[in-house]
Amino acid sequence: MSTADTEIKIGKRICKNRITMAPTVKFNAGEDGIVTDFFVKHYELRAKHGVGFICVEATAVAPEGRLAPSQIGLWNDEQIEGHRRLVDACHAFGTIIVPQIHFGGLSTHPKCGRLTSPTSVKWNLFGNEVDAHELTFAEIKEIEGRFIDAAVRAQKAGYDGVQLHGCHSYLINDFASAVNKRTDEYGGSTENRARFGCNIISGIRKACGDDFIISVRTTGCDPTVEESLGIAECYVKAGCDYLQVSTGIQDIDFIEHDDSLPYNKIAALGVKFHDHFKGIVPVSLVNGIRTPEQVHYVLENDLIDTVDLACGLLADPAFSEAILNGTPYEKCYSCKTCGWGPDHAHICPALAKRGDEEWVW
Repeated sequence: MSTADTEIKIGKRICKNRITMAPTVKFNAGEDGIVTDFFVKHYELRAKHGVGFICVEATAVAPEGRLAPSQIGLWNDEQIEGHRRLVDACHAFGTIIVPQIHFGGLSTHPKCGRLTSPTSVKWNLFGNEVDAHELTFAEIKEIEGRFIDAAVRAQKAGYDGVQLHGCHSYLINDFASAVNKRTDEYGGSTENRARFGCNIISGIRKACGDDFIISVRTTGCDPTVEESLGIAECYVKAGCDYLQVSTGIQDIDFIEHDDSLPYNKIAALGVKFHDHFKGIVPVSLVNGIRTPEQVHYVLENDLIDTVDLACGLLADPAFSEAILNGTPYEKCYSCKTCGWGPDHAHICPALAKRGDEEWVW
């Protein structure tokens, strides 16, 4: 039986506990994509209070592939120093830290670049139907290189590894999904649809070495659970050390779930992947885990290796201490004011209740 404070090996690194911070975009950067004091403080607070593994929010590998103009990036060397400050702040507390590297694909913001896709498709963007650009073979190879270059910059900044964003209609997900109708080596079979992600993984491994963690946030049900397991198997064979399981383009209403369980159907995908990859690579679940009791349940029943926390850690940076030590904490109100999107007002009533400027993000 594992508990929240049990160490775990991820790649060749030892993580001090099973609590991980999920990547949640704060949309607080300038057009230059440089990490500012805001980001350093935001992540340092979560490391200070005991999180074992932090995945820094979606970090663009190219300015034309951003999901918003206010997204941080690793597309040039000038961005390395800001990331180094962030890494050093979190490493001071013994926290493993990786950035989630990202290219927008079908969710690229129109102020940043055109929508791109493995196959030409009409796509709904902010209520408007847009023709997505079908990537040429040369463009695909260029973007693969952008991911690898971003990982090299991450390593120079001191990160312990990277996470590839392969969910939520972003480009790696687009290749793996049913949107992909290509007839060349990047389309058709499961292996071909995984090729884009696999080429990035193998390229990063070659450039950054065996000690560098390569994680993938992968979809658990796009277009089916079985196909998603097959895609993830390809990633692992290519060199992925760690899987975080979320959703992709496919609607998840078709997934059956026992609502009496203390976790939702998205988290249940992580449970299914953990069962499939047990003894091969660690797997993390995410979504709707907002109480210490839920964390203890999934870990102590050997349902998952690590637990990705988002809203709970946003509502209270010391939520991890509540899990590890049973201390009081401010509960997430599930009010969505921290909701995804660059136009959202990031006002959290749990943080406001504290009345302490240190806790405001």
